[in-house]
Amino acid sequence: MAVQKKNKKFESKIILVEDDKMLADMYITKFSKEGLEVMRADDGEKGLAMIKEKKPDLVLLDIIMPKLDGFAVLREIKNDKELADTHVLLLTNLGQSEDVDKGKKLGADDYFIKANHTPAEIVEKVKYILTKKIQK
Repeated sequence: MAVQKKNKKFESKIILVEDDKMLADMYITKFSKEGLEVMRADDGEKGLAMIKEKKPDLVLLDIIMPKLDGFAVLREIKNDKELADTHVLLLTNLGQSEDVDKGKKLGADDYFIKANHTPAEIVEKVKYILTKKIQK
């Protein structure tokens, strides 16, 4: 009897660290419609703890958050040997070039300003990154 393999794209673990519930729900709904499961943390401390526990394939990370900002979370991820290869997309309202440069220097794969990108564009970028990871 042949065993059908699951599409690895749909087995990927994604964590969204976002303190705006309405926005987070919108992204989670959009990802769900694409067959991707997203876990959510609503502040930086919870997000970092969840990332360390779940070891996701990809993190969508807001910068301005309670308890621990996104730059600090990103720094922790990239300094942890077990998490350093985790893909991180910064998803924020901070659009100053200094913030973008800081995010990329800390190791973010990409930097999205929420107002400039639709949820569909974010989903497509996530799917692209996860597909590249599967092909490695």
